[in-house]
Amino acid sequence: MITEFTMNHYEAAFALWQVTPGVGLSSADEPAAIQAYLARNPGTSFVALDQDRLVGTILCGHDGRRGFIHHLAVDQAYRRRGIATQLVARGLAALHTTGIQKCHLFIFGGNQMGVAFWQNNGWELRQDVRIMSKSMEFDDGSSC
Repeated sequence: MITEFTMNHYEAAFALWQVTPGVGLSSADEPAAIQAYLARNPGTSFVALDQDRLVGTILCGHDGRRGFIHHLAVDQAYRRRGIATQLVARGLAALHTTGIQKCHLFIFGGNQMGVAFWQNNGWELRQDVRIMSKSMEFDDGSSC
C-alpha cells in the first residue's frame, strides 16, 4: 500500500535510508528538517507499506518552478516488485497537480544501479550541468 509520508513514518524511513546504498544523509534529514519539508510540500511525498512495515519511501517537493525527488528507497527484500516505480508515479502525479511540469533528482556519480533504474524509467542523465553546494553557518551557531 502506498500512502502519504507523515512524521509517523520518520523513524522507519530514516532507518531504511541508513541501510540503502546511494542515499546520502545529512542534517537536512533530521526530524525537524523533514517535518518542515513535508509541511512545505504537502501531499507530494509517499511511503510504501507492507502491513505495518515501511518498505519504501520517496520525498518529492518543488520550488514553485521545478520538482525535485530525494530519497527514493526500497527495502532490499522488496525490490523488483515495482514499488519504486509506483512511488515515483505517485510523486510525479502529486507534483503535476501543483502545476509542476519538470522534475529533477540528485544521484551520486558512482550509483550505477540508481542511474540504470532512472534511465530504464525514461529519465535522462544530464552531462551538461553540475551541482555546487555550500554549507551555511550563521552568527547564532546554527547551520544548514
